[in-house]
Amino acid sequence: MPTSRAAVATQQASKYLQQLCKHWAHRFPVEFDPDHGTIELSHGKTIMDADAAALHVVVETPDAEALERLETVVADHIKRFAFREELVFDWKRDAG
Repeated sequence: MPTSRAAVATQQASKYLQQLCKHWAHRFPVEFDPDHGTIELSHGKTIMDADAAALHVVVETPDAEALERLETVVADHIKRFAFREELVFDWKRDAG
């Protein structure tokens, strides 16, 4: 399955993880705690892990052409929650 990863430097990783999960919980299956979250979106899956220095985000989708769109949707939503800081998403695509 096409997969992309980003480690986003922030001290607010847990906060953003929880905000995104709560935001999408009314539309998609979501499971989360302060350190880990998964969101089963209609066109792919988002997995997040928070630590003291970064939010680690993985997006995967069965459709390779949809991967870039999923990266953008997830990053844009998190950036809206993080309006007080400028987050950088440097997506790395998995080979294969």
